[in-house]
Amino acid sequence: MISGNDFYKVMCAMVPLYFAMLVAYSSVKWWKIFTPEQCSGINRFVAVFAVPVLSFHFISQNNPYQMDTKFILADTFSKLLVLVLLSVWAVFFNGGLDWLITLFSVATLPNTLVMGIPLLKAMYGDFTQSLMVQLVVLQCIIWYTLLLILFEYRAATLLIQTQFPGKTAASITKIELDNDVISLDGRDPLHTESEVESNGRIRVRIRKSTSSAADSINTPRASNLSNAEIFSVNTFGGGGGGYRSGASPQYCMSGYASSDAYSLQPTPRQSNFNNNEVDQLEMMNGAANTNNTNTPVSVWSRSPVGRLFRHPSPVFTGVKMLWDSSPSSVKFGNTHHEEEEEEEEEERQGSSNNNHVVVALAAAGKEISFRDSTKVQIPEETDTKGAEISQEMPHALVMLRLILIVVGRKLSRNPNTYSSVLGVLWSLISFKWNVGMPSLVKYSIKIISDAGLGMAMFSLGLFMALQPRIIACGTKRAIIGMVIRFLCGPIIMSAASVAVGLRGVKLHAAIVQAALPQGIVPFVFAREYGLHPDILSTGVIFGMLVSLPVTLLYYICMGL
Repeated sequence: MISGNDFYKVMCAMVPLYFAMLVAYSSVKWWKIFTPEQCSGINRFVAVFAVPVLSFHFISQNNPYQMDTKFILADTFSKLLVLVLLSVWAVFFNGGLDWLITLFSVATLPNTLVMGIPLLKAMYGDFTQSLMVQLVVLQCIIWYTLLLILFEYRAATLLIQTQFPGKTAASITKIELDNDVISLDGRDPLHTESEVESNGRIRVRIRKSTSSAADSINTPRASNLSNAEIFSVNTFGGGGGGYRSGASPQYCMSGYASSDAYSLQPTPRQSNFNNNEVDQLEMMNGAANTNNTNTPVSVWSRSPVGRLFRHPSPVFTGVKMLWDSSPSSVKFGNTHHEEEEEEEEEERQGSSNNNHVVVALAAAGKEISFRDSTKVQIPEETDTKGAEISQEMPHALVMLRLILIVVGRKLSRNPNTYSSVLGVLWSLISFKWNVGMPSLVKYSIKIISDAGLGMAMFSLGLFMALQPRIIACGTKRAIIGMVIRFLCGPIIMSAASVAVGLRGVKLHAAIVQAALPQGIVPFVFAREYGLHPDILSTGVIFGMLVSLPVTLLYYICMGL
C-alpha cells in the first residue's frame, strides 16, 4: 500500500524537474527573456556538455560486474518482441519501413536518463538507479545505434530509388563517400556522381555539392545560427531563406538538428539560399530551357531541414520543380495552366505546411513530395508494353558497407558515444582494481553533472515554448501515440518481464520504466531524417505532461 509519505517522496523528486521546465517555458512564452539565438546557445550547452557529462557520471559509478541479468533480459526481450512484430507487419501486411521505425521508437525508447533515474529512485529506492543506468548504457550503445542504422538504411534506399530507379541500381558494385560526408539524412547538400565501367557495372561517388554548386549560383552564406539550433520541428518562418540578421525573430520554425537534445553534428552547415539566390536560379533555369529544350535538367530537391541540394539525374529529363516555402515561390519549367493544377492539387491534399517542396517529374507525371514525413513517392517506370518495372537495389554487401560507414562517422561525432564508452571503460577499471577517481577530476565532473538534470528539463521547456502547437501531429495520431507509449509499452514490458522470471519490486520498476515519456534522441533522429517528426515531437511535449500522472497511477495500482 502506498502511503502519503511515499507519494510525497515522489513529488519531491519530480516537482523540481517540472519546475525547471515551467520556468523555461515561461521565460520564452510569456516573459520574453530569451531570444531564439539564446535558446540555441542553451541547447548547445546541454547537448555538448550537460547531458554527456551526466551520462558519464551515472555510468562510471555503476558496477558492471553486478549487472541484473533478468532485468536486462526483460528489457531486451521486450524491444526485440516489438521489433519482430513490427517487422512481420511491415513485410507481410505492407506496413512499411517508415512506420516500423516510428512505432519502434514510440513503443520502446523512453526518456530513462532524465526522467527514469530520479522517478524510480524515489518510488522504489536507491537500487533502481543501478538498474536504470544499465538500461541507459544499452540504449546509448545498442538501441540508439540500431535506430540510427534503420534511419540510414531508409535514407540510402531513398537515395538509390530516386537516383537509380528500376533495374539500374542492381548494377551498382561500389558506393564511395567523400570524407566530409557524415550522413545521408539530407541536412548537408549532397551530389552523386556515377561512372559506368566497360562491363556495365556502376560505381557511385557521393560528395558534398557546395563546391560544385558554386559555379552555377552564388556561394551560400553561413547561417546566423549555428547548427545547434532551437528545439522546433521546422525551419524559421519568413521567406524560406532561414533566419537573417536584422529580421525580427519569430517563435515558429527552427532547423532542429542532431546537435540538439543530447546529440551533436559539430560541422557547421551552410544556410538556406536567400530569395535573391533563388530568383537567379529560376532565371538561369529558364534561360537553359529556352536555349536547349533537350538538355537534361538537374534535379533540385530539398532536405528535411530546408536546404536545397543538387544531384544530376541519370534517368530523367525535363524535370520541373515547385518550391512553395514562401509567398514568392519558385517554379521551374511550368506553364501557367500547370501551376494552377498543382496549386489545386496542394489545396485538395490539405497541405498547410509552408515548408514543403514538390519535385514533379513531367515525364512520368508523378511527384516526389517532401512534407511532414518526407515520404518520397518514386515514379513508376514502365517499359514499352506498359508493364511496371520493379525497383531493384544494389548487392546487400554494398548497402551494408555504405550504412556502416555513415553510422560510424555519425557516432564518432556524437558526444554521448564518447561519454557512454568512457563511462563503461572507467567503471570496468574502477570496480575491477578498486581504483578511485582523483578528487580533482571527480568534483570537476560532478559540478557539471549536478546541473545536467535541471538543464535538460530547462531545455525541454524551451522546446515546448517554441512550438506553435503542443499537439503537432493531430489529435488522432497523438491519441494513438499516447496509447502505444503509455499502455502498449508497459503491457509488452510486463509480459517480457514475467517470461524471464522477473518478480516483485523489480517487476514494478520495469513496468513504470516502460511508461516513462518519449525519449529525446528518437525525436532528434526523426527530425534529422524527416520521418514523422510531428509525432515524435508530440510524444516528447505532450508525453512529459501526461507521464507524471500515468506513472503515479501505475505506482499506486501496483502498490495495492
